[in-house]
Amino acid sequence: MKSNYDKFPFIKATGEGWQGWKAVCEAIGSRVGLLTGKKKVIALEVYPGVQDEEVLPQLRAQLPAGTFYSTREAMLSEEKVLQLVYPDVTDDEVFGYITRLVLSDFFDVVRLREMQKEIEQQEGVVYVYGTGATLVAEAFDLLVYFDMPRWEAQLRFRKNEAANLGLTNKGLKASLQYKQAFFVDWRVADKHKKTVMGIWNLVVDSTKAGEPKMVRGEDMHAALFHAARRPFRLVPFFDPGPWGGQWMKEVCGLDGSQPNYAWCFDCVPEENSLLFLFGDVLFETPAINLVFAQSRALLGQAVQARFGDEFPIRFDFLDTMGGGNLSLQVHPTTEYIREKFGMDYTQDESYYILDASEGACVYLGLKTGISPSAMIRELEEAQEGGGFDAEKFVGKWPVKKHDHVLIPAGTVHCSGKDSMVLEISATPYIFTFKLWDWGRMGLDGKPRPINIGHGQKVIDWTLGPERTRKELINAVEVVAEGHGWIEERTGLHEREFIETRRHWFTGKVEHKANGSVHVLNLVEGRSVLVESLSGAFEPFVVHYAETFVVPAEAGDYSITSQGGRCATMKAFVRKNA
Repeated sequence: MKSNYDKFPFIKATGEGWQGWKAVCEAIGSRVGLLTGKKKVIALEVYPGVQDEEVLPQLRAQLPAGTFYSTREAMLSEEKVLQLVYPDVTDDEVFGYITRLVLSDFFDVVRLREMQKEIEQQEGVVYVYGTGATLVAEAFDLLVYFDMPRWEAQLRFRKNEAANLGLTNKGLKASLQYKQAFFVDWRVADKHKKTVMGIWNLVVDSTKAGEPKMVRGEDMHAALFHAARRPFRLVPFFDPGPWGGQWMKEVCGLDGSQPNYAWCFDCVPEENSLLFLFGDVLFETPAINLVFAQSRALLGQAVQARFGDEFPIRFDFLDTMGGGNLSLQVHPTTEYIREKFGMDYTQDESYYILDASEGACVYLGLKTGISPSAMIRELEEAQEGGGFDAEKFVGKWPVKKHDHVLIPAGTVHCSGKDSMVLEISATPYIFTFKLWDWGRMGLDGKPRPINIGHGQKVIDWTLGPERTRKELINAVEVVAEGHGWIEERTGLHEREFIETRRHWFTGKVEHKANGSVHVLNLVEGRSVLVESLSGAFEPFVVHYAETFVVPAEAGDYSITSQGGRCATMKAFVRKNA
C-alpha cells in the first residue's frame, strides 16, 4: 500500500512572507527607510549555526548603506572562550554539564564598551550583526532575528559548515561540536532568544542556505498563538545508523537508495521544526519557539508549573527491521543525571513495538544471580577485543507487534534486530550510557563511545526476571470501554512520570484534555480524524505512524476512524507524578 505519511506537515498562518535575498533585503530596507532620526540602529540578531559568510555579504550588498559592526569583534578571544566553557564541556567525549552561562559571559567587557561608545557617536544607519547584537546595540530601532533549528545546525557540523559559539572550529569532530552546542551554545542562545522574542520586528528562516524566508514578528507571534490551540505535527527528520533498518523507507516514503534509516525524531521540540504557510511562503521555525512563547497554553497549568518552558515528552522511531541490535545501554537515575550533568529529570522511556518480524526480541533487565563485578569486568574486557556474551547476564524477551516494554532509569536494555520501535520517553534524549555495541563500528568507521564507567553506577542490579516480567512487559489493564472502543493503560512504570493509554476503536472515541498536553501516535489504522468537542479548532487528519500533539488549550477532542479498526497511543504527564 502506498505511504500516506506526511513528511512536511504545515500549519496555515495569516500574514505576508518574503523569500530570497532580494525580497528579504528589500523588506528590511523598507522598514529602515521608515525610521526617523539622525541615527538608525538595526540589530541583526543571529542564532548559532547561521552561516555568516553567506548572510553578511548579502546584507552588506543589498541593505541601505550604513556602518556594519560584528558582535564577534566584541567577544572574548577564542582562547578565553575555550577556558570559559571548559567546566561545562569537560573532557568527556559524549557528556558535559548543562551550562549556567549566559550570552553576556562570552563578551569582553572592555571591547563591548568601546563598541557601544563608538555606536553612540555614529550618525546615519548602523547595523550590528551577530549573536548578541541586542547586547551590543542596547538602544536599537529595529530587530531582525535570523533563526534556525538545532537539527540543521547538526547537519552543518557534519559538513564542516558551522562553528561553535565564539569559535572558528569548523574542522572539529562533529560529535564534539554537537556536545558543546547541546550543553552550552544552544542553552546560552535560547536564554537570550527568550529575552528578545517578544520584541523582534522581523524573523528570518535561515534553515536552507541561499533560500532565506522572512515574516513579520507580529505574524510569527500570531502563528505560534494559533498553533498552541489546535492539534499539530512537528516536521520529522530521519537519520541512518549502524543498526538501522528498512521499515521507515516504505511506511514513511523515504529515499530507497539510502542504506538504512535508524532514527526518526518526530516529536522532539528542542530539535524538530514547525512549518507555517504564510501566503505562498513555507516558513520553518524551531519548534522550541512554540514552547518558549506559549508554554502555558501548550503544556497546561500543572505541567508548565513543573517543567517551565520545557516540553517533557518525546516520541521517536527506532528501526531495526532488517538491521541490527541497538547498543546494550542504561539511562541514569534522576539523582545521577542531576548531580553529574545538571538535568532536572532523567531519560525514563519505553518501547512500543509498532511492528516486528518473527523472532524479534528486546534485551531487558538482568538474569537471576549474576555477579555485578563479573558483568562489568567482562564488559570492560570486551572493549579490549573479543566479544561480550549479553545473554549470560541480560534477559532476552520475545516481542511482537503492539507489545509495550517499560524501561525505567537504571534498566539495562536494548531493542533487538527486526523490530520497529515507537520510543515514548522523557525528553532528556542524549543521556544513554552504552555498555556494549556488539563489536561494530559507527558510520564513520570508528568505534562508538562506550560509557561503562557511568553505566555501572546507575544499573538497577535488583531487576531480575521476575520483576522484569511483572513490572516491565505488557503491564496492560483495561480502564474504560464503550460502544466501539476500549481504553487500556499500558504504563509507564511507577518510577516514571509519563502515563500512556492505548485506545482501540472502530468509530469515534472521546478524549478529555484534563488541562494537560497530550502526545499521540496512530499505531494502527490508515487514517483518523481529530475534532474538537467544542468547535475550538478545525478537523485534523492523522495518518498511520504519525505523531501529533494536542495542546492543553485545545480542550477536549474526539478521534474517529476513517476506515476499519484503529489504535492510538497517548502519553501525558501524570498529575501525581
